[in-house]
Amino acid sequence: MENHLKISEPVALARPRGAPRLEAFSPKLSRRVIFFRRTLLDQWILLEADPAVITFCERPGYVVVEGVKQLADFWVRFSGREELVILGDIEAENVPAGSRRDLDAAIVPVRTVASAEIAAAQEWIGNWQRMLPYIVANRDLISAPFSRSIERFLAHPHRLLEVEREFATGDPVLVRAALFALLHAGKINAPDLQTQPLSLLTTFLVEGALP
Repeated sequence: MENHLKISEPVALARPRGAPRLEAFSPKLSRRVIFFRRTLLDQWILLEADPAVITFCERPGYVVVEGVKQLADFWVRFSGREELVILGDIEAENVPAGSRRDLDAAIVPVRTVASAEIAAAQEWIGNWQRMLPYIVANRDLISAPFSRSIERFLAHPHRLLEVEREFATGDPVLVRAALFALLHAGKINAPDLQTQPLSLLTTFLVEGALP
Protein backbone atom coordinates (compact mmCIF):
# COMPACT_ATOMS: atom_id res chain seq x y z
CA MET A 1 0.00 0.00 0.00
CA GLU A 2 1.34 3.41 -0.95
CA ASN A 3 2.24 5.68 1.95
CA HIS A 4 0.51 9.02 2.05
CA LEU A 5 -0.32 11.76 4.50
CA LYS A 6 -3.76 12.48 5.89
CA ILE A 7 -3.90 16.13 6.92
CA SER A 8 -7.22 17.86 7.52
CA GLU A 9 -6.29 21.03 9.38
CA PRO A 10 -3.29 23.37 9.70
CA VAL A 11 -0.93 23.60 12.63
CA ALA A 12 -2.09 26.40 14.95
CA LEU A 13 0.26 29.35 14.73
CA ALA A 14 0.15 32.67 16.59
CA ARG A 15 0.50 35.75 14.41
CA PRO A 16 4.13 36.91 14.46
CA ARG A 17 4.63 40.39 15.87
CA GLY A 18 4.07 43.04 13.21
CA ALA A 19 2.85 40.54 10.60
CA PRO A 20 -0.40 41.19 8.69
CA ARG A 21 -3.35 38.82 9.05
CA LEU A 22 -4.44 37.80 5.55
CA GLU A 23 -7.71 35.86 5.33
CA ALA A 24 -9.48 34.28 2.36
CA PHE A 25 -12.05 31.58 1.63
CA SER A 26 -10.89 28.51 -0.29
CA PRO A 27 -13.50 27.01 -2.64
CA LYS A 28 -11.33 23.91 -2.90
CA LEU A 29 -11.34 23.36 0.88
CA SER A 30 -14.72 24.98 1.64
CA ARG A 31 -13.17 26.80 4.57
CA ARG A 32 -11.24 29.91 5.53
CA VAL A 33 -7.47 30.10 5.18
CA ILE A 34 -5.25 32.49 7.15
CA PHE A 35 -1.73 33.63 6.35
CA PHE A 36 0.75 36.04 7.88
CA ARG A 37 2.91 36.70 4.82
CA ARG A 38 1.88 38.00 1.42
CA THR A 39 3.99 35.39 -0.41
CA LEU A 40 2.06 32.62 1.36
CA LEU A 41 -1.23 34.12 0.18
CA ASP A 42 0.15 34.25 -3.36
CA GLN A 43 1.24 30.61 -3.19
CA TRP A 44 -2.23 29.65 -1.92
CA ILE A 45 -3.78 31.37 -4.96
CA LEU A 46 -1.50 29.37 -7.27
CA LEU A 47 -2.62 26.13 -5.63
CA GLU A 48 -6.27 27.16 -5.55
CA ALA A 49 -6.20 28.06 -9.24
CA ASP A 50 -4.48 24.85 -10.36
CA PRO A 51 -7.12 22.28 -11.40
CA ALA A 52 -4.50 19.52 -11.05
CA VAL A 53 -4.45 20.16 -7.28
CA ILE A 54 -7.07 17.93 -5.68
CA THR A 55 -6.65 19.25 -2.14
CA PHE A 56 -4.08 20.87 0.10
CA CYS A 57 -3.49 22.14 3.62
CA GLU A 58 -1.56 25.15 4.80
CA ARG A 59 0.95 24.69 7.67
CA PRO A 60 0.61 20.87 7.58
CA GLY A 61 3.43 20.13 10.04
CA TYR A 62 7.17 20.15 10.58
CA VAL A 63 9.76 18.60 8.27
CA VAL A 64 13.55 18.36 8.31
CA VAL A 65 15.16 19.92 5.22
CA GLU A 66 18.95 19.88 4.91
CA GLY A 67 19.24 19.19 8.61
CA VAL A 68 16.96 22.06 9.65
CA LYS A 69 13.53 21.40 11.11
CA GLN A 70 10.93 23.86 9.88
CA LEU A 71 7.22 24.30 9.37
CA ALA A 72 6.17 23.24 5.87
CA ASP A 73 4.05 25.90 4.20
CA PHE A 74 1.70 23.55 2.30
CA TRP A 75 0.89 19.90 1.82
CA VAL A 76 -0.52 19.32 -1.67
CA ARG A 77 -2.23 16.27 -3.17
CA PHE A 78 -2.41 15.68 -6.91
CA SER A 79 -3.77 12.62 -8.69
CA GLY A 80 -1.28 9.90 -7.81
CA ARG A 81 1.24 12.00 -5.90
CA GLU A 82 1.73 14.39 -3.00
CA GLU A 83 4.28 17.01 -2.06
CA LEU A 84 5.24 19.40 0.70
CA VAL A 85 5.85 23.00 -0.36
CA ILE A 86 8.25 25.36 1.37
CA LEU A 87 8.81 28.94 0.28
CA GLY A 88 12.55 29.15 -0.06
CA ASP A 89 12.97 32.83 0.81
CA ILE A 90 11.16 32.61 4.16
CA GLU A 91 13.63 32.22 7.02
CA ALA A 92 13.09 29.03 9.01
CA GLU A 93 12.09 29.69 12.62
CA ASN A 94 13.32 27.77 15.65
CA VAL A 95 11.09 24.76 16.20
CA PRO A 96 10.72 22.87 19.49
CA ALA A 97 12.30 19.41 19.36
CA GLY A 98 9.07 17.74 20.47
CA SER A 99 6.76 19.15 17.79
CA ARG A 100 3.51 17.23 17.75
CA ARG A 101 3.11 16.97 13.98
CA ASP A 102 6.36 15.84 12.40
CA LEU A 103 6.28 14.91 8.71
CA ASP A 104 8.59 12.48 6.98
CA ALA A 105 10.25 13.89 3.85
CA ALA A 106 11.04 10.31 2.85
CA ILE A 107 7.31 9.68 2.37
CA VAL A 108 6.35 12.97 0.73
CA PRO A 109 8.91 14.93 -1.32
CA VAL A 110 9.60 18.56 -0.51
CA ARG A 111 9.45 21.22 -3.23
CA THR A 112 11.05 24.59 -2.56
CA VAL A 113 9.45 27.59 -4.27
CA ALA A 114 11.68 30.62 -4.84
CA SER A 115 10.31 34.16 -4.65
CA ALA A 116 11.23 34.62 -8.33
CA GLU A 117 8.75 31.89 -9.25
CA ILE A 118 5.93 33.67 -7.45
CA ALA A 119 6.99 37.05 -8.87
CA ALA A 120 6.83 35.62 -12.39
CA ALA A 121 3.21 34.57 -11.83
CA GLN A 122 1.93 37.91 -10.53
CA GLU A 123 -0.37 38.56 -13.50
CA TRP A 124 -2.00 35.15 -13.06
CA ILE A 125 -2.23 35.64 -9.29
CA GLY A 126 -3.76 39.10 -9.68
CA ASN A 127 -6.38 37.80 -12.11
CA TRP A 128 -7.39 35.04 -9.72
CA GLN A 129 -7.67 37.56 -6.91
CA ARG A 130 -10.37 39.21 -9.01
CA MET A 131 -12.10 35.97 -10.02
CA LEU A 132 -12.19 34.01 -6.76
CA PRO A 133 -14.63 36.39 -5.02
CA TYR A 134 -17.18 35.70 -7.81
CA ILE A 135 -16.85 31.95 -7.22
CA VAL A 136 -17.02 32.22 -3.43
CA ALA A 137 -19.97 34.62 -3.25
CA ASN A 138 -22.10 32.72 -5.79
CA ARG A 139 -21.06 29.10 -5.34
CA ASP A 140 -24.55 28.03 -4.22
CA LEU A 141 -26.38 30.00 -6.92
CA ILE A 142 -24.92 28.50 -10.09
CA SER A 143 -26.98 25.67 -11.60
CA ALA A 144 -25.35 22.77 -13.39
CA PRO A 145 -27.44 23.28 -16.58
CA PHE A 146 -26.35 26.93 -16.74
CA SER A 147 -22.69 25.96 -16.40
CA ARG A 148 -23.06 23.30 -19.08
CA SER A 149 -24.62 25.86 -21.43
CA ILE A 150 -21.61 28.14 -21.04
CA GLU A 151 -19.23 25.21 -21.47
CA ARG A 152 -20.97 24.20 -24.73
CA PHE A 153 -20.80 27.79 -25.98
CA LEU A 154 -17.04 27.78 -25.40
CA ALA A 155 -16.46 24.80 -27.72
CA HIS A 156 -15.19 27.67 -29.88
CA PRO A 157 -13.14 30.51 -28.35
CA HIS A 158 -15.09 33.55 -27.17
CA ARG A 159 -14.15 36.72 -25.40
CA LEU A 160 -15.69 37.56 -22.03
CA LEU A 161 -17.72 40.28 -23.75
CA GLU A 162 -19.26 37.70 -26.09
CA VAL A 163 -20.04 35.26 -23.28
CA GLU A 164 -21.85 37.96 -21.32
CA ARG A 165 -23.74 39.03 -24.43
CA GLU A 166 -24.80 35.44 -25.23
CA PHE A 167 -26.19 34.93 -21.72
CA ALA A 168 -27.48 38.48 -21.26
CA THR A 169 -30.89 37.28 -20.04
CA GLY A 170 -29.29 36.11 -16.79
CA ASP A 171 -27.58 37.98 -13.97
CA PRO A 172 -24.20 39.15 -15.36
CA VAL A 173 -22.57 38.41 -12.01
CA LEU A 174 -23.74 34.79 -12.22
CA VAL A 175 -22.45 34.56 -15.78
CA ARG A 176 -18.98 35.54 -14.59
CA ALA A 177 -19.22 33.32 -11.53
CA ALA A 178 -20.15 30.28 -13.64
CA LEU A 179 -17.44 31.08 -16.17
CA PHE A 180 -14.75 31.48 -13.53
CA ALA A 181 -15.92 28.33 -11.72
CA LEU A 182 -15.49 26.35 -14.95
CA LEU A 183 -11.97 27.75 -15.21
CA HIS A 184 -11.31 26.85 -11.57
CA ALA A 185 -12.45 23.27 -12.25
CA GLY A 186 -10.19 22.96 -15.29
CA LYS A 187 -13.08 22.52 -17.74
CA ILE A 188 -12.20 25.63 -19.73
CA ASN A 189 -9.01 27.56 -20.33
CA ALA A 190 -8.01 31.21 -20.65
CA PRO A 191 -4.38 31.45 -21.81
CA ASP A 192 -4.53 35.28 -21.89
CA LEU A 193 -4.75 35.40 -18.10
CA GLN A 194 -1.17 34.20 -17.72
CA THR A 195 0.21 37.42 -19.19
CA GLN A 196 -2.62 39.96 -19.43
CA PRO A 197 -5.10 41.43 -16.96
CA LEU A 198 -8.66 40.12 -16.99
CA SER A 199 -10.85 42.24 -19.26
CA LEU A 200 -13.87 42.03 -21.54
CA LEU A 201 -11.45 41.00 -24.30
CA THR A 202 -10.09 37.97 -22.40
CA THR A 203 -10.66 34.82 -24.45
CA PHE A 204 -12.09 31.64 -22.90
CA LEU A 205 -12.39 28.22 -24.52
CA VAL A 206 -13.05 24.62 -23.58
CA GLU A 207 -9.91 22.88 -22.30
CA GLY A 208 -8.22 21.13 -25.21
CA ALA A 209 -9.98 23.16 -27.91
CA LEU A 210 -7.85 24.98 -30.47
CA PRO A 211 -7.73 28.79 -29.94
